[in-house]
Amino acid sequence: MDKMTRAGRNPLRVGACLSLSGRFSRFGRQAARALQTWALLDGGAQVLIEDDASDVRRLRAALPQVAAASDLLLGPYSTLLMRAAGDLAAEAGWIVWNHGGSGDDVETAHPGHVISVLTPASRYAGPFLARLAGSAPAPAELRIAHGTGRFGRQVADGAEARARQLGITRLTTGPADALLTEDPPGDWTLLAAGTFEDDIQTVARARSLPNPPQVICAVAAGVRDFGKAVTSPAGTFGIAQWFPRTGQQPQLGPTEEQFLTAYGTRPAIPDYPAVQAAAAAAIAAHCARLAGTTSPQPLWQAASSLDTSTLFGAFKIDPATGTQKSHQTVLLQWTGTDHLAPA
Repeated sequence: MDKMTRAGRNPLRVGACLSLSGRFSRFGRQAARALQTWALLDGGAQVLIEDDASDVRRLRAALPQVAAASDLLLGPYSTLLMRAAGDLAAEAGWIVWNHGGSGDDVETAHPGHVISVLTPASRYAGPFLARLAGSAPAPAELRIAHGTGRFGRQVADGAEARARQLGITRLTTGPADALLTEDPPGDWTLLAAGTFEDDIQTVARARSLPNPPQVICAVAAGVRDFGKAVTSPAGTFGIAQWFPRTGQQPQLGPTEEQFLTAYGTRPAIPDYPAVQAAAAAAIAAHCARLAGTTSPQPLWQAASSLDTSTLFGAFKIDPATGTQKSHQTVLLQWTGTDHLAPA
């Protein structure tokens, strides 16, 4: 099909590899359901989804086939898989719309080929650190414990830099295994930055210390499964890319009410991995219709010109790199064993 005419005809074919099985499936399945929901609401799109099984090799094998069958290509969930998808996009000359990998290196690696909707990892912890800097009295020490992958290290490094800018100078950053071998003296705060599994282990280990942290914030605590994975989550802060009823007024795509009604809230309201996928699809489809084509260069130019919002929040990319500049994370707190709310 001629890509110069395809964008002006219905339906647009939107493809993605997502983790319907494997270690990332708890969020990959939500993203898949969200894309199907978005297509239903859009009325002018079809969605093609292949299972990458949370495996880089499986992704590399499946993504070219999905790209060939699609007009618009969305990335997978997870920084690890999106790193590979970005490499493939650059090699093949595609554009991939990144909704699942917030690593700074992923967002900046391939200008012209990766367009990101996510707050980069280095800016993840900003809302928590602002709250911490404004609290009185200040904690005796902030320990920023990262997991084993690059995502966690990028969150931690960005958090350390931002903490120092805010005047938080009594801090230590390092691998969780190293930081939690010694019991810190006095009052201290823990920021856990890693994958969901990393953060669950870090929080459990910190709580088992003779002198546990007085305040805990974890990236993993920004999703509802955290409440099932740890005992007594109440009081823990979480960081999310999105949370319902935080006042987002979309200029593109469905409203939050429309999306949640169509998605369904049983067994629970979706987490942010679902909403960020729907937002990426809405923006990609808008750019294709705006440009009148699904060819990469006009799509890039259309995306670079946008300063807009979806139900996920603000959208504006750096036109030189494709990195997301406007979207902000949300600080949450567990107020009970099963209740997560904006902090």
